Amino acid sequence: MNDPRFVYTTYIGTTSEELWRALIEPSLTRLYWGGSALESDWKAGSPIKTQWAPDMEFKDLGQRVLIAEPHRRLSYTWHLFQPEHAARFSWGDAEFSRYASEKRSKVTFEIEPSKVEVKAVRLTVIHDDFDPGSMMYQAISGGLAATGGWPAVLANAKTLLETGKPLPSAF
Repeated sequence: MNDPRFVYTTYIGTTSEELWRALIEPSLTRLYWGGSALESDWKAGSPIKTQWAPDMEFKDLGQRVLIAEPHRRLSYTWHLFQPEHAARFSWGDAEFSRYASEKRSKVTFEIEPSKVEVKAVRLTVIHDDFDPGSMMYQAISGGLAATGGWPAVLANAKTLLETGKPLPSAF
């Protein structure tokens, strides 16, 4: 795996406007992203701040908006591993230090109308620019215990948008 790249496509029974809101509004990201919220003005070059839980401050993890084309495409640099990850995955100091030094990757959300005549959109998530053997790649692809990666996040977002409720928290 010299140039790891994660690509995931799903169809969601919603509109591109509703999906866009789910990608950028903190009150919605919190519902399907395990309690985490994202905050930005969503303009190219702007920071994206993360709030791990409602009682915590928003924190700048170095993520930056690369592309923001409302209802069509959103791309941004991805955070590096944080101490909260080390605790969640039971990593020791040396292990955490090694994983936290990986280069920053990027994620892109491509939103397209469905080709069928129903209220649906096609969402493709492309997460790339990883170091070979990247632990972050393992995390986002669902290869680490205690996380389902993008497949779990996107299943939760899909369920929220189609039913009004996220999947049970045990998911």
